[in-house]
Amino acid sequence: MDFHHLKIFVTVYNCKSFTKASDKLNISQPTISEHIKNLESEFSCRLFDRLGRTISATPKADILYPKVMQLLDSLEKLNEEFLFEEGRVKGELIVGASTIPGTYILPRQASQFRSQHPGISFEIRINDTGKVSEMVLNHDVYLGVVGAKVDSSLLTYLPLVEDELVFVAAKASFHVQRPSQDVLMEMPFIVRELGSGTRDNMMCLLAQADIEASKLNVVATLGSSASVKEAVKAGLGVSCLSRLAVYEELAREELVEIPLKGLKLKRNFYLIYHKKRTLPNHYQAFCKYLAGLNQDLEATS
Repeated sequence: MDFHHLKIFVTVYNCKSFTKASDKLNISQPTISEHIKNLESEFSCRLFDRLGRTISATPKADILYPKVMQLLDSLEKLNEEFLFEEGRVKGELIVGASTIPGTYILPRQASQFRSQHPGISFEIRINDTGKVSEMVLNHDVYLGVVGAKVDSSLLTYLPLVEDELVFVAAKASFHVQRPSQDVLMEMPFIVRELGSGTRDNMMCLLAQADIEASKLNVVATLGSSASVKEAVKAGLGVSCLSRLAVYEELAREELVEIPLKGLKLKRNFYLIYHKKRTLPNHYQAFCKYLAGLNQDLEATS
């Protein structure tokens, strides 16, 4: 059996499209189709129903997918064990991450880890917490770093670093030195999109401060912390952001912080992985590296 067929099958199954699989693997669509036809011939069954421009996995494909994933994982782990026995940590690390850790934490740690292990390469896929969690659950990535927990018993959460959320606005928006939380009900408000860990935590924190989120004057919903920060700096409204994201702007006094009656708006970023999936050795090495840096990471927040 051609294991290249199996890798292409997994990609098509996850993408639910020959075209998307072609783009992801950088292989022509006719070649993708030919590999799937050959695999269907080997198994003497149809794996995908062709529905015009779309495809749908058959029940046989649903049975085959977890078994193929287990087989490919075992082969990758075997290769990594050989490298590990030779004292080498080598391979590609693909990590899903929500905006803050993907922008402000992982790039620096990736650089430091790679300085110790030059055979490592990184890909950091940034998305919201909900999507990153789905990526781990669907076996698209081994590891994720997220800012909130989702309702799933299949994910393991390891606290990585503590962050603080702060409510901020452009300094020019205030005419007083110490703005209070009362202005949150009076000013236009900017929020992150549904599925964002920052948004979920913000709603919980507003509730703790006895502020009804439904009564906020929401004027914009934006898809990243960077876009929210730029909108706040431009004077569009008030928002809640990670202190990591606005540290420099607060230091330069471009933004001002709005305290909530002394509340410390803390949250954790978590390293997550699927409980039923064995991590290859180079992923395990990176996890141990991050765990060893836990105190240093906390100091930066």
